[in-house]
Amino acid sequence: MGFGDTAKKLQKVSSIAEDSYKRMNELREQLAQLRSEVESTSEQVDQMEYDLAEQRALLEALAEQQGLDVDAIVAEANIEDLDAENAEVDSDRSAESDSDTQ
Repeated sequence: MGFGDTAKKLQKVSSIAEDSYKRMNELREQLAQLRSEVESTSEQVDQMEYDLAEQRALLEALAEQQGLDVDAIVAEANIEDLDAENAEVDSDRSAESDSDTQ
């Protein structure tokens, strides 16, 4: 009777090992695909950064031709962005304090 139980246990261990091996291979394939996608995404981001730098250089050259101060325009845009963010934060805080008092 002991050999039958041992055979069943060995079969169970063997089955678990096979399942684990299959799963490990699937994970290996997924990892390889993920690496490929990350590399592709990295290349795309690098290209976008390069294109953006080119566009910025062109816009700055055009702005200079038109007599515009690029730094002042960028600073003004940043201030407007900060003002909008601060207004949103203030609005959120106001809404929170209104709900706390109710």
